[in-house]
Amino acid sequence: PKMKEDHCLHAALLCLGVLCCSQALSTERLSRSQPSLHGHHEKGKEGQVLHRSKRGWVWNQFFVIEEYTGPDPVLVGRLHSDIDSGDGNIKYILSGEGAGIIFVIDDKSGNIHATKTLDREERAQYTLTAQAVDRNTNRPLEPPSEFIVKVQDINDNPPEFLHENYHANVPERSNVGTSVIQVTASDADDPTYGNSAKLVYSILEGQPYFSVEAQTGIIRTALPNMDREAKEEYHVVIQAKDMGGHMGGLSGTTKVTITLTDVNDNPPKFPQSVYQMSVSEAAVPGEEVGRVKAKDPDIGENGLVAYSIIDGDGMDMFEITTDYETQEGVVKLKKTLDYETKKSYSLKVEAANVHIDPKFISNGPFKDTVTVKIAVEDADEPPVFLKPSYIFEVQENAASGTVVGKVHAKDPDAANSAIRYSIDRHTDLERYFVINAEDGNIKTIKALDREEMAWHNISVFAVEVHKQHQEAKVPVAIKVVDVNDNAPKFAAAYEAFVCENARSNQQFITISADDKDDSANGPRFIFSLPPEIIHNPNFTLRDNRDNTASVLVRREGFSRQKQDLYLLPIVISDGGVPPLSSTNTLSIRVCGCDGSGSLLSCNAEAYVLNAGLSTGALIAILACIVILLVIVVLFVTLKRQKKEPLIVFEEEDVRENIITYDDEGGGEEDTEAFDIATLQNPDGINGFIPRKDIKPEYQYLPRPGLRPAPNSVDVDDFINTRIQEADNDPTAPPYDSIQIYGYEGRGSVAGSLSSLESATTDSDLDYDYLQNWGPRFKKLADLYGSKDTFDDDS
Repeated sequence: PKMKEDHCLHAALLCLGVLCCSQALSTERLSRSQPSLHGHHEKGKEGQVLHRSKRGWVWNQFFVIEEYTGPDPVLVGRLHSDIDSGDGNIKYILSGEGAGIIFVIDDKSGNIHATKTLDREERAQYTLTAQAVDRNTNRPLEPPSEFIVKVQDINDNPPEFLHENYHANVPERSNVGTSVIQVTASDADDPTYGNSAKLVYSILEGQPYFSVEAQTGIIRTALPNMDREAKEEYHVVIQAKDMGGHMGGLSGTTKVTITLTDVNDNPPKFPQSVYQMSVSEAAVPGEEVGRVKAKDPDIGENGLVAYSIIDGDGMDMFEITTDYETQEGVVKLKKTLDYETKKSYSLKVEAANVHIDPKFISNGPFKDTVTVKIAVEDADEPPVFLKPSYIFEVQENAASGTVVGKVHAKDPDAANSAIRYSIDRHTDLERYFVINAEDGNIKTIKALDREEMAWHNISVFAVEVHKQHQEAKVPVAIKVVDVNDNAPKFAAAYEAFVCENARSNQQFITISADDKDDSANGPRFIFSLPPEIIHNPNFTLRDNRDNTASVLVRREGFSRQKQDLYLLPIVISDGGVPPLSSTNTLSIRVCGCDGSGSLLSCNAEAYVLNAGLSTGALIAILACIVILLVIVVLFVTLKRQKKEPLIVFEEEDVRENIITYDDEGGGEEDTEAFDIATLQNPDGINGFIPRKDIKPEYQYLPRPGLRPAPNSVDVDDFINTRIQEADNDPTAPPYDSIQIYGYEGRGSVAGSLSSLESATTDSDLDYDYLQNWGPRFKKLADLYGSKDTFDDDS
């Protein structure tokens, strides 16, 4: 039916075109056939009047319908000249675009036909030239004239969209009429002729969700509150139809995929109202207890949920964090738990959206709450000390068995098991202390000395009696309290010097003291002289009351020759309870000083030396001794150089005096057997014959000190040194060489030396002599003699 309609339409259009062309041709012929009332006159260059002849063509602009598929060529039009009398003497010629190929002309009648189907979309018009000539002479009868053949458009091209598929996005819950996307189609037909290129858009699929504007192709939403969570993607088919959308128009379609983008229009929601969790009391802070999750159908940042604890008796014991990868709330332990104290906790957890869209705030609140109940599970816990650490005190030098202190631990479990105590011996290597395993009392084993160790840091273990693997450990610091058991002493090894010319009451040294005891039993120090020498005629002591004392000269006129050393006892007492004291001896040496009091000499022998020899005499004696030593050394050196060396030099060759008695050599006439020069310089031999040996790859470095001096007089030592050096040198010949003696050759005059090839019989051998060797060889004689006896018996 559609093909019939198209054929009818083409036929009607063809008839209409032929009628229009015929009418126009007739009108043109009439207008051209009418003679002109006034001739046209023109003047030439020389004033001659030229008469312009009137054209005699009768023709019009031609039209032809495209895509004509009739059986006969289409008559485009007819050309006729008014000078054509119809006798056939005029010949019509057609030239130009498509002449002779697409357009042909009847040279007698002037009728023009189109021989091929034309397509306006390929070419819209053709320019041709027509001319009337004499048939016999081909002489132009009329000037050539151009005319145009226009191809009339028909609706033969359907609309086409720019893209076969379109993709568009629109937020969910958009208002009705929200623009989604604009689709555009084009038609290749002539937009200036008829309605062939007039397009109208319509929607074929996608109602009632979307609509399209008929003239612009803009797709808009048609329903309110479209929900992405209900349906996310829509497929819409849009049609573009020409002929203004009327019947008979051609159409084209395209597919549009429309996706609803997410908005935060859904609050988070917990799938249950209560979560049950459990955790062991042995769990450490930070350990995960459980997870909760609120479902939010939104995606992306619209679905982000943050969790928090807003109420409950476990707010101080637990915390919750958000796992943004899984969108879960992770409940973690915040503090340690005690089953015996509290067995369960309750939390109120809230889940709220992170990003809230103000447009949909009326859909809120965008949060939800849930109750989390956490049960604490009992765990087998180790004992717990009542204190995290203990500090005790004990006096030094206390008797063995003195109680230092007591530690106490208990089992936190409901069973309340008995506890046993022990000391970590790694912290008490000297074994100063012992602990009662039952009650935790710590006692001393031996006396303590504060001056050796003021603090003892030990560790005490507490274990359950029936569960040895459950133990606890506590540090115990024991302070050794000081008692006054050390007397004060000199702070240093003092040695005083006093001048012979010292004045009375002159101070020459200040002393101080030191006490190993604590400050409570040490300073302040009291200095004094022993009672028996309180009235010492030489020196006196003054206590400065600042833990120092000054020693002064009591008299004048000290002499080194009479006494050069004085020993002064000094008593030092501390401030302890009870106080302790010690007597220290100060050595005072008498010295010679100049007028300003500077020391010159403290030796008594200096006066004797000055009376005998002067300094110049001493220097002269030392110089003479040095000169004598130098003369002796020179004399010995000269004597050694005058001795004849025993080594033979190159100019004194003694080879003729050395005779070898080796019969395998050259006999007595061979005087080349020993060359001392070779021993002196073995590297200088030129006639060395190389061997097929393996020379070591590394070089031997001779040890220093083994090579004797060339001028050494001891030839024996020289040779022995050379032999030792050659034996220790792996690079010196003879080198290691592998020789194979597996084949002795044939035809040897000498017999084999192998015992394996000896005579098979031992009858030629006589072992009777073994009988004469005594009882020690009796067994051997019996073994070899038994064989002879056996042979005789046989």
